[in-house]
Amino acid sequence: MILLTGATGFVGRQVHKALHERGVPVRAVIRAGMQARLTAPVDKLVATPDLFAEKVAWWAQACQGIDTAIHAAWFTEPGSYLHSPKNKDCLAGTLALAKGAAQAGVRRFVGIGTCFEYDLGAGTLPVTTPLRPLTPYAEAKAATFIALSHLLPRHNIGFAWCRLFYLYGEGEDARRLVPYLRKQLAAGEPAELTSGAQVRDYLDVAEAGRLIAETALGTAEGPVNICSGVPVTVRALAERIADEAGRRDLLRFGARPDNAFDPPRVVGVR
Repeated sequence: MILLTGATGFVGRQVHKALHERGVPVRAVIRAGMQARLTAPVDKLVATPDLFAEKVAWWAQACQGIDTAIHAAWFTEPGSYLHSPKNKDCLAGTLALAKGAAQAGVRRFVGIGTCFEYDLGAGTLPVTTPLRPLTPYAEAKAATFIALSHLLPRHNIGFAWCRLFYLYGEGEDARRLVPYLRKQLAAGEPAELTSGAQVRDYLDVAEAGRLIAETALGTAEGPVNICSGVPVTVRALAERIADEAGRRDLLRFGARPDNAFDPPRVVGVR
């Protein structure tokens, strides 16, 4: 039995699907009123107004009979999550979950991190890359990883931390790059972009969900990069999407200035 948080989210839904395809029973912990967003059956549903506000004792009860916990929930509102004070709430709530899991005798715990925890100046990022988070979001994720790395082994709980790179695909927020491109091209409208010279590591969120499920069901411990390992420029990605619609003429590279703080290369090593 796997306990899954964030089962209604962009990444969590794909983890849930991957587990269901493998016939693994899932106990989903979700925000009250979000049941309609589940995309696969659950063995048991646990609803709460705010899972990050729940105490250790609540989590210990929720984790009874659980073998592995996959914690995919976090505050990820586009445009605000990087600097939101809610990241501290997510950190505190995650530690309460981990302590409750320990009390319940959970065998394995899988958390979800981000490539932004790394020193992005390295460009190519194996899991041995030093950490250098530069935003409250990345700082909270890195702090969670460090805390869990100390806490969970003391309770003989196997711990893996899946760091996500650049995801796209089903259920993606309309404000992100790929949906924006598809929307503009479908409408026959120009898509205003930066130079597109940035090199990134893109992965379909469905594949990310599969890799996270695989990690949870396996034996890997410590940091795990959830990435393609394939460098692609933003320009090449945009052109590939435009070619699907036969409208490369609508791409306006350089219409928006490059972000001076945007790293030139972020590519993972699996």
